[in-house]
Amino acid sequence: MQSLDILLIEDNEGDILLTTEALDEAGFIKDIVVIKDGEEAIRYLGSRAVSRKAGFPDLILLDVNLPKKNGHEVLKFIKANKWLRHIPVIMFSTSSADKDVFDSYDNFANCYITKPTDIEDFQGVIESIEHFWMQVARLPNKTEF
Repeated sequence: MQSLDILLIEDNEGDILLTTEALDEAGFIKDIVVIKDGEEAIRYLGSRAVSRKAGFPDLILLDVNLPKKNGHEVLKFIKANKWLRHIPVIMFSTSSADKDVFDSYDNFANCYITKPTDIEDFQGVIESIEHFWMQVARLPNKTEF
């Protein structure tokens, strides 16, 4: 089984801990980078798009509610950039508001998942992400871009 480079864009320390632990337990992560605000995420991804040498994540987990620039703004930036738009973006948020779901898909999110509050359910969601993105879906080959 291949492993993935994950970019987690999340500001809540508790959610960062839960997500990184669940990803580690799932065992499909090569590397995980955590960024805690929208502006920093745009800078980070923008620098990779410009250089195209620093490496792209295989998958992005993006919270909706972020400081400085919200997740929708980050998503718009990603999907508007030729060098980034191929990266699957999972909106991973505590928000279950219809507007957040609609806006995410309207801006080309690959899926929207509401974070479970129960730890076991949270682990199950991460395992579902792993199963889909590692065993069902096919990701673009990084050497192609």
